[in-house]
Amino acid sequence: MNYVSLGSTGLKVSPICLGCMSYGVPTRGNQPWSLDRSSAEPFFRQALDAGINFFDTANVYSDGTSEEITGATLLSMAPRDELVIATKVHGRMGPGPNSQGLSRKAIFNEIDNSLRRLGTDYVDLYQIHRWDYHTPIEETLEALHDVVKVGKARYIGASSMYAWQFATSLFAAEKNGWTRFVSMQNHYNLLYREEEREMIPLCLEQKIGLIPWSPLARGRLTRPWGSQTARSDQDEFGRKLYVDDDRAVVDAVVEVARARGVSPAQVALSWILAQPGVSSPIIGATKSEHLADAIASLDLVLDDAERRSIEAPYRPHGVLGFA
Repeated sequence: MNYVSLGSTGLKVSPICLGCMSYGVPTRGNQPWSLDRSSAEPFFRQALDAGINFFDTANVYSDGTSEEITGATLLSMAPRDELVIATKVHGRMGPGPNSQGLSRKAIFNEIDNSLRRLGTDYVDLYQIHRWDYHTPIEETLEALHDVVKVGKARYIGASSMYAWQFATSLFAAEKNGWTRFVSMQNHYNLLYREEEREMIPLCLEQKIGLIPWSPLARGRLTRPWGSQTARSDQDEFGRKLYVDDDRAVVDAVVEVARARGVSPAQVALSWILAQPGVSSPIIGATKSEHLADAIASLDLVLDDAERRSIEAPYRPHGVLGFA
């Protein structure tokens, strides 16, 4: 495994990050397709054996049980110092008015709750899951700065938002001498490339590492258009993200994969791994071949003609994935 720097930091991460949203108690939260700990353990072992050291979860995934499974499983398999564990804060975690968002109170409460569930004293990357329109960004940034200074997080990152919001955050941190975001976890794949307009150029200029979520478009780039899985049948959010116009891109990916003798997932991941600024796309795995494809994609290099063929059918989208 050839490790890469996360943006301009000295933190070395595997070029594939295992996303842990798929692991949690199925009856908790709104992810009935989640795998419980016994079913999830083989994927953590497979990832570690392949050299993957970067794992991403969030407090809201399966009502906190994703963090519980991620922490307990990883720490039973590898020393803490060898792991890069990321989690996120923003979503509702209780009935009270301060049980969501990015206020100072919410952040201080949720970092402690996440650390307790993960079973660790610190996270390597603490990310704001979405923009909080009800809290001044200065309040959020100062709270995150304090979380870093007391040693509960090593770095901070952000997730899907408008480029002007991210630029405002970077400016406010620099102006006040607060800890700066080092990463952007954005919605980016062959079916959704709107991030190339503003967010990615901003991140390149500011040397922010990109760790895209859904690089395989929630599985749509792994199989012929229209094929269904147990998760896609229950994935209401995913149905809002992609449209029938995207079929031409999927068809092109499938054709390149057929000609190369590899899986469509390997083609789609090879493409995103080669995009400027991308440090480590976040992939989910509920079958062993999902991780095997991700690892194999690291050795697949597409030629210019193949890249043109899978990029050409793209059609612009409205902004998607911020909700």
